[in-house]
Amino acid sequence: MEQYNAYSFLLERTARRVKQYAQYQFNCRQFGITVDQWAILKNLKQHSDLSQKALAECCGKDQPTLTRIVDLLVNKNLVERRPHPTDRRSFVVHLTAEGRRKIEALTPSVNEIRTHAWKNLSEADFQHLKRILDTIYENLAI
Repeated sequence: MEQYNAYSFLLERTARRVKQYAQYQFNCRQFGITVDQWAILKNLKQHSDLSQKALAECCGKDQPTLTRIVDLLVNKNLVERRPHPTDRRSFVVHLTAEGRRKIEALTPSVNEIRTHAWKNLSEADFQHLKRILDTIYENLAI
């Protein structure tokens, strides 16, 4: 049991370091957005207009946190809230033209930042890690 706690610690520590490194690079390169804001933009590009609830689920954020991030992105003119087509009580979050330009401009740099974490690992390492992380993820399905 103790070894599983150590592995959990390593997983959490590594995830934290990946995010810290990425945010440091975002700041140094003056991207004008945070890693969390980037995740929202990328999910909107991939899934188009999403309700805030669906977007929160895609990004692994709780509703209040997502609302704050979306508010910041609205203020930066990168996203906008539009009336939901079938539910008058809710909105969908829509990627603006400026948001699309931001994604296009930053994607090569973000890919470079992400690649840094993977240097010195072989293809076999990647496949093994993917299998392990997928297994852990599936074990925790609710």
